[in-house]
Formats: sequence, structure tokens, C-alpha cells
Amino acid sequence: MPSPEDIYLFHEGTHYRSYRMLGAHLSVEEGVPGVRFSVWAPHATYVGLACDRNGWDGSREEDSLYKIPDSGIWTHFFPEIAQGTFYKYRIIGQDGSSFLKADPYGFQAEVRPDTASVVADIEGYRWGDAAWRRKNKGSYNKPLNIYEMHMGTWRQKENIHNKEGGELYSYTEMADLLIPYLQELSYTHVEFMPLAEHPYDLSWGYQGTGYFAATSRYGEPKELMYLIDRLHQANIGVILDWVPAHFAKDDPGLRLFDGSPCYEYSDPMLAEKPGWGTLSFDFGRPEVLSFLTSNALFWYDVYHIDGMRVDAVTSMLRLDFEKQEHQFRRNVNGGFENLEAIAFLQKLNSLVFEHYPHALMMAEESSAWPLVTAPVHDGGLGFNYKWNMGWMNDTLAYVEKEFDARPYHHNLLTFPIVYAYSENYTLPLSHDEVVHGKRSLLNKMPGSYEQKFAGLRLLLAYQMTSPGKKLLFMGGEFGQFIEWKDQEELDWLLLDYESHRKMLAYTAALNKFYLEEKALWELDHSFEGYEWISADDNWQSVISYIRKGKKAGDQLIIVINFQPVERPNYRIGVPKAGTYEEVFSTERPEFGGSGASSGALKTQKQEMHNQHQCLELTLAPLSMVVLKKSGRKVKGDEPAVLEEAPKGKARTTRAKAKSEDKPADKPLESETPAKKAAPRKRKTKSDDIP
Repeated sequence: MPSPEDIYLFHEGTHYRSYRMLGAHLSVEEGVPGVRFSVWAPHATYVGLACDRNGWDGSREEDSLYKIPDSGIWTHFFPEIAQGTFYKYRIIGQDGSSFLKADPYGFQAEVRPDTASVVADIEGYRWGDAAWRRKNKGSYNKPLNIYEMHMGTWRQKENIHNKEGGELYSYTEMADLLIPYLQELSYTHVEFMPLAEHPYDLSWGYQGTGYFAATSRYGEPKELMYLIDRLHQANIGVILDWVPAHFAKDDPGLRLFDGSPCYEYSDPMLAEKPGWGTLSFDFGRPEVLSFLTSNALFWYDVYHIDGMRVDAVTSMLRLDFEKQEHQFRRNVNGGFENLEAIAFLQKLNSLVFEHYPHALMMAEESSAWPLVTAPVHDGGLGFNYKWNMGWMNDTLAYVEKEFDARPYHHNLLTFPIVYAYSENYTLPLSHDEVVHGKRSLLNKMPGSYEQKFAGLRLLLAYQMTSPGKKLLFMGGEFGQFIEWKDQEELDWLLLDYESHRKMLAYTAALNKFYLEEKALWELDHSFEGYEWISADDNWQSVISYIRKGKKAGDQLIIVINFQPVERPNYRIGVPKAGTYEEVFSTERPEFGGSGASSGALKTQKQEMHNQHQCLELTLAPLSMVVLKKSGRKVKGDEPAVLEEAPKGKARTTRAKAKSEDKPADKPLESETPAKKAAPRKRKTKSDDIP
């Protein structure tokens, strides 16, 4: 029974565990077992329970819920109703219309296409992840490599759209398939696309109806707990895609819940998201704030998730998001910002970090909105990570260019570093970029069949050695050739072919290398962690840079050749004299490369690229090499005197005609960020709380 304090906090917008008050809860009252149902329906004139036992009517007196005075909350204890009972609420609106609604706080739902809620027991699961939760602290100076996946199309027992009786794997079955795969590939986290209940498969979960119900497509709530528990015991974190921006308009869901707007704005110009056919939550309504903040904490409390990727943040922040002038209304100050949504996001993040200091709160924010990952007390939104959509868009635009066009678009590689430290970034290669005609990562690459694989190796290497945490959508790791089909499983049959097997082996080795090298993650969010060697060799499409850890001995030299042309006698400046050894290369034969190797390279004493020493090496076509200064004393380590190479020696083959007749100091194309990058925030002693 909701208490007066519960009701007060709910209406104040500060009941952060309102899922314990509302919904269907198994209980024993006056010695009688049953279920207490409670629902917020402030405009209803009647609310009744509709279920199997009353023929889905719910209009009789014995089916009715009692309205707590001055609360908008209806409640009633029904004896002899058990776990597993299907139910909806029979609601009569103020206009006299009668309709059925699923429970907004229901913990389980019927398997689609059916839409009833299900009485579920979410208590009593015996977790075995205490060790994981004790040690899972902080992330800024640790490796964070995320495998993004859609549960229903990663693997399937059968193709459910082409064969009758086909089944999806359950949460429990998925544990035995997924965990060894993630371990083999050395991922630190898995990110599940939305698992809250949703009616339409092809919405991928982004148009939900049951925010507290883990989708029944893959089983019951405790089966999802089991999967997450097993992942934690295997030292793999779990991130959940969460969608507070909007919800589906389907009749059983939240839209016009009691015949009038409850969860959505009453003003259609604020409520409607015309591009998506959905409705925005009313971020100014206290009861909606209690609903959303409770839902966020619910997934941490009940399912032990480690973080959230918050979807479509830009659509929340901007009143004019994807709208024409006549489709939106400005705020009270005449601006385009949704002030209520900003306040909600700040409250959300403050609340999550108050209860879960080591949580990951990642914003999918696609504009240049400032201070997304700055603390709330500094005027920021309070996330601790932001997806770097600019990096993703620029990088993919570059790698899709034909080789002879790349020198003219070199800025797409160099410009992202300008703002790389304005936020705490995650570098995503996500699902949105490999669907709806955008082609798979492999098929974005120009050139021959072999060059496509070399290009994909290069893309993943560039991502892994750039500053920021990492995310890759499923299929990219083995070179899915056809884009994500979003109904059928990945093309695992490709692993029957050597090129794809080698691609998978490459991804596993690259991920392992990432974990082992502190320079690739220890100073991810600090200017001190990155230094250009050469950013302006656009005519040869080569970039080189240094990644640094806290110790000087952890430094890595990265050189990437984005042309299918060998670069012999290529020189780069390096900070210290000595011998540099190849510690990773995309050209190893077990990865599908040519086998070309730099071996051990001794520095030559000549200033170059603002460094006191230089190295000379041969760059294989479409390759990356990572070098590290050897700690071993090698005879002849003293710097050699550099002999001048023949003029133009490093410019050869296909790029020659395009490059040698161009001035080497031709300015690059420039870009201006949409907004000035926000100043880098300083970390406090606790690097866990933004």
C-alpha cells in the first residue's frame, strides 16, 4: 500500500525507487497471499484489473482498484492471484471511453505480439558477482573496450523470419555462447541494445512500451540476471542502452495512459517527434521524473548493470530537433534549449553517481553541445562519457574515400584531435553506421578484396590507438560483408573463409594488445597522453603520433599509411635515441597481411618533426606499425649520422603523379567546429564521479 510519504515524494519528483510502490507486487496481507496492484492514472474515472479470471473485462466492482484521495494513484490487493498471471488495467477516461493498458511499472510482459503485463517475482536471485562489484572501480585511466550487440540477431537457432518454429536464444543460453566469445576477443564490456520491452522488432528496442520489463523475447527477468551475473563472473562489464528521450505510441503503452497525456507533454509541439513517430516524455512533470529516475536506478539495483548508454540525448536537449519552424516552440527565454530536459539529465546523472559512484553514464549526443561530461556543479550535464560522433563521422567519411581522393581530405583525420580532450570521449563504430544502405565496415573500404580487409584492419587499428574509449558493433570484428540485416543472425558462415578467420584473429590480437599497453588508455582524457609526430603529410596519406602512459617507458610510436602504396625510406622524428622495435603491425601474415616487418630500428641523430632523433623505416601499403623503444642495451645504440636520402625517394607509385607536382606545404582544408570546444575539466581525487 503506497504510504503518504511515498505519494508525497512521487508527486514531488523525488521518489527514486517508485517501482517499489507502483506496479504489481506479490505480497501477503492479513495472512492471505496475493498481489497488490498500484497505478498512477490521475485523470481516470475508473481503474479495474483485467485478466484471465474475469475474461479480460475488469469492469465489475470486484475488479476495481481504489483511488487514494488527492493522489491520482489507484490501488487494491487481489488475493489468490499468483506469479505468472497476465493482466492489464481497464481504464475509463474523463470522456467516458474505456480501454486496456499494460502496467507502466510491470516487471514482465507477454511475448510479442501479445501486450499484457505479467505478474513477476524479481526478488530472491542469488548473485555471485560480489568480487566483480568490489573491484569494478573507476574507468578513466583503465582500458574500456565495448562490444555492442543486438541480442536477437547476434546468433539465432533458426532464421525466425524464414522458418516456422524458429527460436531466439534465451538469456541463459546466450551466456554459454557469448561469454567465451567475448573472452576470446578480450573485450572488457558488452553493450546490449535496448532490452526494455518493445512491440516492434525493427525498432531494435528504441521505441519502448515496458520500461521496467526486460523483454520476454529472450526469457524471464531472472534469466537476464543470470546472464549478467555470469558476465560479471567472467570479468566482463554490462552496459545497457537506455531510452528516456521518447516512447512508442502503441495503444497498450504510455500514450494517453488514462485518456489524457500523463507521460508525454500535453502540448503536441513539445510531445511529438515527427521523424520517429514517437512521443517525448514530459521532463517538467514531477511524476514523470520519478518514473524515469526510478527506472534508471532500477536497472542498476535489480539487474546489476555497470552502465548506461543514454540514447538520443540531442533530441532531448533541442526543442527544434529534426523539426521545421512550425513544429516546435521556443523556451521561455526565446531559445532552442529544452530547459526541463537539461535539468532532468543533470538530476539523473547526479543521482546515479550518488548511488553508484563507479557507474558508466554515456551520452549519445550528436551535436557540439558543450560540457556534456563536465560536472553538474560546473554547469555540465554530468555524464562521464560522450560518444564521439564527430570522430566516427569524419573517420568513416575518410576511409570511404577512393585512394586518390584521400590527400584532399586529410583534415578528416587530423581535425578530431582538435577537440579530442573537450569531453571524455568514447570512439564508437556503432550499429547506426552499418544498416539501412550504409554498408558494412568492410564494404565501405575502397579497392580490391584484399585491400578491403587491409582497410578494415587499418580502421580498427586507428580507432584503437586514438585517444578515447572504444566501441565496435557486432560483425565488424570478423568482417561481416553485408550490412547488418537487423532480422537475421550475423553471417557466421564467413568464418569458413580464411580472410574472415584471419580478420577475427586480428581483432582478438589488437584487443589484447590494447589491454596490455597502458599508453593506449592510461591518459585517455589528458593532453599529456597524445602528441603528433607528423599530421601534415597529406600527399602521402600518412599520419604518425605518440601515445603516452604515465611512465616514459610506456610510450608508443604509431605510423599509419592510408594508401595502397609502399613508402620506403620513410622518416619520422622520435623523442629519444636508441633502438625501437615493432610491437604490433597490421601486416603480420596471421592477420592476412604481407608479412612485412620493421624489425629493430636504430635512431639517427637529426632533428625532425620537432624531435631530436629520427627513424627511417619502410611502410607497407595500407598498414599501421606500432614501435616501442627497447629497454635492452643493444650494441650500436648510439645515434647514427643521417645521410641525406635522394630527393623524393619516399614518394612512389600510384601517389607519385598526384603528389610530387603539388607543393609540400599546401594548406589543408580547414574546418571550424560548430561551437567552441569546452575547456577540459580537471579530475578530482576520485576519478569515478564526474
